[in-house]
Amino acid sequence: MNVRGTRVAVLALAVLAVGVGACSADPDAPAAATPSTTAAVSTPAATPTTRQLDHRLDADLYAAAADNDAARVRDLIARGADLESRGANDRTPLVAATKNQATEAAVALIEAGADVNAKDDLQDSAYLYAGAEGYDEILAATLSHGADLRSLNRYGGTALIPASEHAHVSTVRTLIAAGVDVNHVNTPQWTALQEAIVYGDGSQRYQETVRALLDAGADPQIRDAQGRTALQNAERLDQDAIVALLR
Repeated sequence: MNVRGTRVAVLALAVLAVGVGACSADPDAPAAATPSTTAAVSTPAATPTTRQLDHRLDADLYAAAADNDAARVRDLIARGADLESRGANDRTPLVAATKNQATEAAVALIEAGADVNAKDDLQDSAYLYAGAEGYDEILAATLSHGADLRSLNRYGGTALIPASEHAHVSTVRTLIAAGVDVNHVNTPQWTALQEAIVYGDGSQRYQETVRALLDAGADPQIRDAQGRTALQNAERLDQDAIVALLR
């Protein structure tokens, strides 16, 4: 074969090889991946919703109130924390502060407009609890910001009755001056006068409590659930100084 013939043969063989390769390719094989023309879009980190932020402020206010952090209480209020949000035992920040005797925080909340009559799951409000426990500064703030003098605790009693039971003399006088009914009878059938005797020990502070109640018009003839008067209870408990007051 001459040179020209040889070149033609080689060319023919090359064309045949290309044809065979194309025919033998797998028709089901996936197409080669091609670079995306769209840049990948990054997903921004989730941000707290407005309600989540509000909830954090409310929780922070509750904690600050219980810890007596008055400065933080004011800051959180200014940032929009809810004065009437509820925490443990259905307490508002004000009730939580009062029950922790957190006086500065409680006063800050009251001055900001917190409801002094809002009650927790034990039916204690800031007003009722401060009166019962003799927290006079908190009590005074509640009285000057709308405390309901007719509000009753879980025993059906006014703030004056437990104040008398504990012989918080200054508190008793404050509540009397505010106009709390001295002859209110609670569910167990006790008046403030009766509780000062039955739950008292006849000591000086109980004598002062009884005297304050009598001076304010407490009726010693109101009988308890056993049918006994205040005098009869004082006599059976050997509270001689109080017996003398009653007579």
